[in-house]
Amino acid sequence: MKILFANNYYYLRGGSERVLFDEIDSLEQSGHEIVPFSRIHVQNSKTVYDNFFLPVVNFESMGGIGKARAAVEVVYSRRMKRTFGALLDHEKPDLVHGHNIYSGLTYSIVDAAKSRAIPFVLTLHDLKLACPTYLMLNRGKICERCGTGSFWNCAVQRCHKESLAASVVNTAEAYFNKIFRKYDWISRFLCPSRFLLEKIATAGIPREKLVHLPNALDPAAYEPNCAKGGYVLFVGRLSKEKGVLTLLKSFKDLNVPLRIVGTGAMEAECREFADLHGMSHVTFEGYCQGEKLKDLFHQAAFLVVPSECYENAPMSILEAFAYGKPVVGSNLGGTPELVLPDETGLLFEAGNAEILAGVISALWGDPAKIESMGRAARRRIETDFCTARNVKRLLEIYGKIV
Repeated sequence: MKILFANNYYYLRGGSERVLFDEIDSLEQSGHEIVPFSRIHVQNSKTVYDNFFLPVVNFESMGGIGKARAAVEVVYSRRMKRTFGALLDHEKPDLVHGHNIYSGLTYSIVDAAKSRAIPFVLTLHDLKLACPTYLMLNRGKICERCGTGSFWNCAVQRCHKESLAASVVNTAEAYFNKIFRKYDWISRFLCPSRFLLEKIATAGIPREKLVHLPNALDPAAYEPNCAKGGYVLFVGRLSKEKGVLTLLKSFKDLNVPLRIVGTGAMEAECREFADLHGMSHVTFEGYCQGEKLKDLFHQAAFLVVPSECYENAPMSILEAFAYGKPVVGSNLGGTPELVLPDETGLLFEAGNAEILAGVISALWGDPAKIESMGRAARRRIETDFCTARNVKRLLEIYGKIV
C-alpha cells in the first residue's frame, strides 16, 4: 500500500511528530511505501519530495495587507491545495493519513484528496476540533465554552495568546471548517485517548468516525531499569499549562533532586524561581535528545507530568513506562488512562503543589514501590502500547477504508 503522510512539520518537534515518524518507520518495515508532505523548515528530515514542500506562513510576524493575506492562508491555503494535489497526481497514493494539519497545511488538502476520491484518515493529537486554540484553556484555566461548537467565545475571550487578532483568526478557521463541512471527507478520526474521543464526539464529529487508537512504542528499543534512580525527572515544554511552576513550588521544601528537561517561554521565570528559593537540588538540563535523554530517563526514579491542561496521551509517559519508570501525573485529560494509581504510578490534583509534594515525598521514600510500579509500567508497554499491535490495528483501519 502507498500511504501519503501529511503534517505541518517534518522533524522531531514534539510528541505528535514522534508518533508520525514511528508510524512511518513501522509501516516501511512492513513493506509499505510512504510519501511525506509538509512545509519547508531548516530542521526537516530530508526526503525526495522536498520540492513539493511550501514555506511556513508566519501570520503573527506580518502587518497590514500581508497579515490579512496570511490570515486567509492560515484558515484555508489554496497554495497548499494546489501543491498537494500535484503530489497526489504524481504519486497516486492509496490513502492519505494526516496528523497536525490545521493552521499550516490546512484542511484544503482534504479537499484535494476528496476531488481525487482518495481516502483520508486523521490522527487527532489535541482538542482543536472542539476548541479553536486546541488546549481548552482561557488564561491558564480550563475552559469548555467552545466545546459544543460555540467558537465565537474564542474571539470574545481572546483565548489565543490573549491576542484579539490571533483569536479572531482561530475562530474564523473553526467556523470555516465547520460551516463548509471540511471534515466530511475524512473517513476516520484516530484518537489516542478515550478522553479525547469523547470531547470530539461532544463537539459534533459523528461517533462512528471516531476510533480509539493509542500511541505506541517499540519495547525492544528501550532497555528498562526499574530500580530507583537518583532523581525525579520532568520532560516537557516549560510553559504554564504544563504545570512547571506548580512542580517547582512542590519541590521548594523537598530534599529530593529534580532534573528538568526542556525549554519554553517560562524558562527564565523558572530559573529565577529556583534561584530565589535556593533550590540547588533542581537542575535545568535544557533541550535534550538522543543518548543524553535516554540516560536521563534510565537513571531517574520516576517521571512527573504535572500538566494543568487536558493532555491527550503524552508520549513522555509511554517513554517512562518503556524504561521501567512509574509516573506521577495530574488527574486531567487522558493521563489517568495511562497512569493507573498504585499500579503504574500515582495521580494528584492538578495545580495543587502541596498535594504533589506529599505524593512525591511518599513515593521517593518507597524504593520497593517504585520498582514494582516500574515493572508494571513496562508490562503495559509490552501488552497495550507496543508498536506491533498499533501497526496491526492501523492497517486494519486502512483496509476498511480503502
